[in-house]
Amino acid sequence: MEISPEAHSLLLAAADHNLLLLRSLLKSQTPNVQEPSTLRTPLHLAIASFESNPVQSTHTNGNGTSAEDEKDELSLPPLTKATKTLELLLQNGAIWNSLDTNNETPACIAYRLGLTPLYEVMVDAGVRAELLFGRLEGYMALDDDDDDDYEDEELEEGDVIDISVEAQGEKDEEEAPELVSTTEQTALEKAEEEAIPVTSDVYLSSTLSIDDERILDEDKNGVMMSWESHIMSLTVSNLLPASSENTGPKILNIGYGMGIIDSYFQSSTPPPSSHHIIEAHPQILQVLSNSPISKVPGVTIHAGRWQEVLPKLINDGDVTFDAIYFDTFAEDYSQLKLFFTEYVIALLNPEGRFSFFNGLGADRQIAYDVYKKVVDIDLLEAGLETEWIAVDVDSKKMEGDGEWKGVRRKYWDLEKYWLPVSRFIG
Repeated sequence: MEISPEAHSLLLAAADHNLLLLRSLLKSQTPNVQEPSTLRTPLHLAIASFESNPVQSTHTNGNGTSAEDEKDELSLPPLTKATKTLELLLQNGAIWNSLDTNNETPACIAYRLGLTPLYEVMVDAGVRAELLFGRLEGYMALDDDDDDDYEDEELEEGDVIDISVEAQGEKDEEEAPELVSTTEQTALEKAEEEAIPVTSDVYLSSTLSIDDERILDEDKNGVMMSWESHIMSLTVSNLLPASSENTGPKILNIGYGMGIIDSYFQSSTPPPSSHHIIEAHPQILQVLSNSPISKVPGVTIHAGRWQEVLPKLINDGDVTFDAIYFDTFAEDYSQLKLFFTEYVIALLNPEGRFSFFNGLGADRQIAYDVYKKVVDIDLLEAGLETEWIAVDVDSKKMEGDGEWKGVRRKYWDLEKYWLPVSRFIG
C-alpha cells in the first residue's frame, strides 16, 4: 500500500508535533491516513514518538492558535505539544480507536508508556464518540418507531405481522459495543470473526460446564469464575452498610451464576428479610433449586429472563428493594442501561443502593476506562449518582495454569476493577 507525499508529510508532522505544518496539511488531507508497514495513524505516531525519546517535561494547558501562539508553540514542552497535536487531529476527525499491526490503539501506546495526559485525551475522545453514537442510535430508534406507526396505518384488519428479534451481544458487563476498529483486518480480527458469537438465545440453550471454580459455556467461554469472590464480598459490604435495625434488608439479584454474591447476601447481619433471585439458564436453575439457599425462608426464585419477570413482579404489588445487583451473561450494554434506566427507578427504595458487575470492555484498558465514564454519565441521567471503588485484581496470576486455563475467551484482562455503588441523587 502506497501513500501520497502529502499523506507521508502528515504522518511525519504528527510524529514531530509540528502544529503549524499539521494545520496546513489537514486542510486537504485526512487525519486517518495509515503508515503502510505498521498501520499507525497520525494519532499513533504523535504518541509513539516518545518510545525512543522518553519525556520528563511538565505539561501545561492551552489551545490558542493565533500567530503569536503559533510562535510560542515552538518552545512548548514536548508533552504539551503532543497534547495539542492529538487535540488538533481529533478536532479534524481522527478516529480515536484504530488498531495498528501490534493490536494497539493510540491510547494503548500512551498507557504503555505511562503518558497520562495523552492517555486522558484519548479517553475523553472515546467518551465523546460513544456518547454521540448512543444518541444517534436513540434517534434512529425513534425514526424506526415512526416508520412502524406509519406502516401500521396501512394494515387491514386481520393482517398478521411476523416480527423476529435477534438477541444481541455478549456478557452485558464484559462485551460492550465494539470500541476498537481498523480499516485493515488483522489476523486477530479475522479469528474473532470466525469465532461463534455468544448471544442470549445461544447461551440459554447451551450445555454448561459447572464446577466449584468456574462456569463455562459449550464454546469454553468464561461465564463466571471463583476469582470474582473478593469483588462480590466487597460489593455486598458496600450495598449493605452496617445497620442497627433488626429487620433485614430486601435484596434483588439478577443472575445467580455460581451463587457467590447470594451467599454473601445471606451471610450479612442481619440476614435479608426478603431475597429475590432471577435466573434464566435452565441448568443453573436446576443447581439453584438443589442448593441450600433455595430452602432459606424469604428466598424467592424467579425462573426466566429478567425482561419478562420484572414487569410481572412490579405489577403484582408494592415491591421495592434495599439493594439491587445485576450480573447477566450474553447481553449487551443496552440491556444494562435499560435495566437501570427503567427498572431500578421503580424497584429501588429511596435510600437503597444498586450495583452491577463492571466488566464493560475489560479486555482492553482504554475500553474499560471509556465505558466507566460513559456508564457514569448514563447513570447520572437516570437519576443515580455513583461512587467508584478501586479493587486490585491479580490478572497475571490467572495466566498459564491459573483461572484462564482451557478458556477460549477471557472476559477480564486488567489489574484494577472499578466497583460501582449507585444511589438516587439528593
